[in-house]
Amino acid sequence: MHPLRLSTSLLLLICFTSAIIPLNSLAPEAAGATELISNCTPVPYPFGVPGVALKGFEVACTGTTTADRTKKLPFANWTQQLTPSLLLQTGTYLIQNISLQGQVRIYTGPIYQQCYGNGTEMLTRGTGWLNLSGTPFTLSKNYTNFIAIGCDDVVMIETVDGDGKNGSKTFRSGCVAFCSNSSSRIDGSCSGLGCCQMPLPGPGGLKSFDLNLYKIPNMVVNRLTNCSAAFLTAHDEFSFKTAYFDNKDYFNSRGGDHVVVLDWAVGNTTCAEAKKDVNSFACQKNSQCYDSPNGVGYICNCTQGYEGNPYIATGCTDVNECQYPETNPCTGRCINTDGGYKCDCPTGMTGDGKKEGSGCEKAFPLDVVLGVCLGLVFILAMAIFYYYSRLQKRKLVQMRSVFFRQNGGWILQQRLASQGIDSTTRIFTEEELQKATENYSENRILGRGGYGTVYKGLLSNQQVVAIKRSKLIDESQVEQFINEITILSQINHRNVVRLLGCCLETQVPLLVYEFISNGTLFKHIHDQDFLPWEDRLRISKETAHAIAYLHSAASFPIIHRDIKSSNILLDEKYTAKVSDFGASRSVPFDCTHVTTLVQGTLGYLDPEYFHTSQLTEKSDVYSFGVVLAELITGQMPISFDRPEDLRNLATYFTSLVDEGRLVRAIEPHILKEAKLDELHFVAHLARRCLNVKGEDRPAMKELALELEGLRKAVKKRANDRSITEREWFVQEIGSTSSLISEVSESSRQYSLDTELLSTIRHPR
Repeated sequence: MHPLRLSTSLLLLICFTSAIIPLNSLAPEAAGATELISNCTPVPYPFGVPGVALKGFEVACTGTTTADRTKKLPFANWTQQLTPSLLLQTGTYLIQNISLQGQVRIYTGPIYQQCYGNGTEMLTRGTGWLNLSGTPFTLSKNYTNFIAIGCDDVVMIETVDGDGKNGSKTFRSGCVAFCSNSSSRIDGSCSGLGCCQMPLPGPGGLKSFDLNLYKIPNMVVNRLTNCSAAFLTAHDEFSFKTAYFDNKDYFNSRGGDHVVVLDWAVGNTTCAEAKKDVNSFACQKNSQCYDSPNGVGYICNCTQGYEGNPYIATGCTDVNECQYPETNPCTGRCINTDGGYKCDCPTGMTGDGKKEGSGCEKAFPLDVVLGVCLGLVFILAMAIFYYYSRLQKRKLVQMRSVFFRQNGGWILQQRLASQGIDSTTRIFTEEELQKATENYSENRILGRGGYGTVYKGLLSNQQVVAIKRSKLIDESQVEQFINEITILSQINHRNVVRLLGCCLETQVPLLVYEFISNGTLFKHIHDQDFLPWEDRLRISKETAHAIAYLHSAASFPIIHRDIKSSNILLDEKYTAKVSDFGASRSVPFDCTHVTTLVQGTLGYLDPEYFHTSQLTEKSDVYSFGVVLAELITGQMPISFDRPEDLRNLATYFTSLVDEGRLVRAIEPHILKEAKLDELHFVAHLARRCLNVKGEDRPAMKELALELEGLRKAVKKRANDRSITEREWFVQEIGSTSSLISEVSESSRQYSLDTELLSTIRHPR
């Protein structure tokens, strides 16, 4: 192996030392510019001679005079004074500059120098090898680079973040300097041709490092130069020159030729911790503390409006911003204050008086301004009052007319007139309804629907009402709103919510209904306490009669189009009330259906209507069948807890009935309370309602009579003590045959309409 190969590399490990830097008590006020000796340049506190400086910031006057050096030292005016040197454990280093912002610049030599001659290697370590462990100093990550000069040289830098034990991280960096010929090297360029550079490894500054400097293996000593060097230098202090290769003295130099930037901080705690000990806290009056970006320790800065040395008692003094014209921030009179200033405008001028603000402008005479303004205000007030008194009534009439037309009032009048309806609906004023709902308070909201919000109101006669406030509506929603008024104006049935009146002279239309106090059937089935079987039968019977009335007994046949448990309200006696006629449609007597856009609620929507857009009375029958299924099973119309193909209750319920497995889905409370033949009877009514084809579904009048007869039969059974309890679980529908006879008999007693149903074949 060639003697100049990898074997020539040297690894020097600089060990970390653990040291805590205790803070001495602050130096006296006079130590602001610490005097060293009579012929030594003063330095700012916390730097100073041992015994005066804070520990770790000691300096000595062992350097040369500024006249002996070619470097531009900050003390150049004192050419006969000695330059102070920083005392570190690796040696003393001449100081170029000290910044109270937490930096000091020192002169160092190379880290390594090596030259080859006669086949031998001469490797020396220079003063650039720094070990800052245990000191308040850190190699500045932002201002210092590693530099290598030579041919075919490799430099590797390594540092450890932590104590070198478990959890510590190792950071490495390196570069290579090549030389192919003398022309490949360029002055000012340090990108790998004769010179290479690299930043400090790791996330922050360094306390210590390891360095390897060696020739590339299997390469002979380049004849362009036989020397190389590695050193630290500040970014702005080094520029590569090819002449370095012609000056062997450059590589043999041991002096401090390179400026290195060190960051410094006081102590080894954060600001928050340091402030707890007022005796050792370094930041003095009118200064602020900042945590060191390199980890432990902190630095001090004078607060805004002050300047000077923040580490001595009276070091931060007020900045007089008004002293010099070029720095005066005011256009008017500048008044210096402690830590700031204020600007005043001369008499007769207004503004903030600042150059970067509005400045000072000539003010209009105040008495003239006040007189003119008061006169204008008086004239304007009189004019407003005059026109307001004349136009208010006309404006109010016009506004009400606009709202009346906007909310469909004219359309409503025409429709009621064309259908021959004598409306007794009361017209409410906006003030009445605002007062009744406490100005539409959130606390008064009963519910929100697709067409508006329903409020609970209390009229002046102490009548409790429900007030439906429609949304800001477009033309299509006006049709829905007018449709609901038209429908409700034709209806007079105890099981249909009664319309008391309306208000069309407001920005949004309002409807006033009778108040139904016990909420929706949906909540009683799914959210509230158990609803007894007898109540469920009665509610289903009352709902069926209400829908049958809409289909046959009203002025015009009415298809509700949105029958669901949440549109069936219950009063204090649990009497059913069908509500929400916003989607309803009237059907001419000579028509069996109307073609319309599909509307309804998922889970209740008639599949035949969905596919054909032809709305018939049987669409309401299908939706009612879903409500019956809800009453029997207690399950939601759409549930993701069921298999995907059975999420729709109608599909799920139909499959249970067809397969004879209905008992599995009946709500447990109902199963205990009701007779199984009663459940089967209602279930088969619901099953007939849920037929896919509308023509296979029964009419609502038929359903109403069937349910009326069933309810009477159930009451008769309850009063007849001779009837014994039936077998609890029945597997076949034949068990309902005796009940069907009772239902048919009771139905004949209930209404003459049963004569039309005498030939109806009941499912078995």
